[in-house]
Amino acid sequence: MPDVSFVNLFAVVLIALLAPLLLGLAPRMRIPAVVLEIVAGIVFGPAGLGWIRVDLPVQIVALLGLAFLLFLAGLEIDLHGLRGRLLGYALLGYVATLVLGTVAGVSFRVAGWVQSPLLIAVALSATSLGLVVPLLKDAGRTDSEVGQTTIAASSVADFGAVVLLSLLFSTSGGSTGGRVVLLVAFTVLVAVAALVVVLASRSMRLGDVLLRLQDTTAQIRVRAAVVLLVGFVALAEKLGLEAILGAFMAGAVVGLVDRDSATHPHFRTKLEAIGYGFLIPVFFVASGLRLDLQGLIESPSALLRVPLFLVALLVVRGVPALLYRRSLGTRSSLAAGLLQATSLPFLVTAAQIGVTVELMRPVTAAALVCAGLLSVLLFPVGALALLRGHGEVPPTQAGTRPSGMGEAM
Repeated sequence: MPDVSFVNLFAVVLIALLAPLLLGLAPRMRIPAVVLEIVAGIVFGPAGLGWIRVDLPVQIVALLGLAFLLFLAGLEIDLHGLRGRLLGYALLGYVATLVLGTVAGVSFRVAGWVQSPLLIAVALSATSLGLVVPLLKDAGRTDSEVGQTTIAASSVADFGAVVLLSLLFSTSGGSTGGRVVLLVAFTVLVAVAALVVVLASRSMRLGDVLLRLQDTTAQIRVRAAVVLLVGFVALAEKLGLEAILGAFMAGAVVGLVDRDSATHPHFRTKLEAIGYGFLIPVFFVASGLRLDLQGLIESPSALLRVPLFLVALLVVRGVPALLYRRSLGTRSSLAAGLLQATSLPFLVTAAQIGVTVELMRPVTAAALVCAGLLSVLLFPVGALALLRGHGEVPPTQAGTRPSGMGEAM
C-alpha cells in the first residue's frame, strides 16, 4: 500500500461531523454549517494551531468535493422555468451585475488589491443558489413571485459566473479566443450527450432496468450520474477549460433529464448524501486550512478589505434587484437583493483560481472569502426579516433554520 497517511483526512471529516452536530445541539445558533467548517479549518490549520494540513488525501477528496458542489448547484437549475419575463429580468440583472462588478474591480485594481478587475467582477457576480432555494422552500415562498424571480436570477448568475470564470481565467492557460472555440466545442459535445441521455431515458426497456436496479446495491441512477459528472469534468479539462464548468454542466443535464420524481423519488437525496455527507464538507474545511488569515489579521489595511468586499457584493448583486420593483414592490425587491448577494462557495473557488493564476494575493483571497462568510451570516436573515414584515413568510416557518444552511453553492 502506498505510503499515504489518512490522519489529516480523519481530522477533516471529524470537523465535518462535529460542525452540524454542534449546530443541531444549539438551535439558537443560526450559523450555517459551512461557515463553521471554514472557521474550524482556519483554527486548526496552518494559520491557527497548526494541527491539520492539506496533504494528498485531503487535496484529492476536496477536489472531488468541489466538483460535487458545482454538480449539485447545476442540479438546482430549473431550465424549464427559465423563460419569458423571468428570464428577461434575470439576464438584464446579470448584465447590470457585470457592469457594477467591473466598476468595483477597477476600484480595487487602483487600490492595488487585484491585478484583474474582471476577476473581481466575475467573482462577485454569483449567488449561492444551493442556499437560496432551500431557504425559500423553508420559508414557503418557492412558488411565490419573489421566490421564482430570485431563483431565476440566481440560476442565470451561477451559470454565467461559472462560464466566465472558466473562459477568462482558466488555470490551463491559452488565449481567450482559443478558449472561446473550445467552449463552443464543449457546449456542442454537452448538447449531444444531453440528447443521447434524454433519448435513452425514453426507452421503455432501459427504463424498466433502471427502475429495477435504482434501489438495489447497484444504485444504477447514482452511478450513471457520477459517470456523467466525471466524464464532463474530464472533457472540460481535456479541452483546457476549468473542471468546475464540466461539473456544473453535468448537474444541469441531470436536472433536465430527472423530471420523473414519482418513479425515483430518492435519487436527488442519494446524490446530496454523497455530496453533503462526505465530499463537500471536506472541500470547505480544506478551504479554511488554506486561508491566509494570519496575513489578513497582521495588516489593518488588509483587514479593511473585508467590509469593502462585503459592500461591493451587496451593491453588485443587490442593486440589480431593483429592476423587480415594479412587479414585486420595494420591500420584496430588497429581500430578493439580499438573497442574490448571498455568496460563498463560488467566492472560495474564484479566490483559489485567482491565487493560482497570480491575479490575486493570498491575503486578498482571504478577505474575499471572509466577506462571503459574512454575507451568508447576515443577508439571509435580513431578507427573511423583510419578507416576514411584508407578510411573505409564514410565522410557523420564519423562525426555522433553513435546511440548506449546511453546504450550498
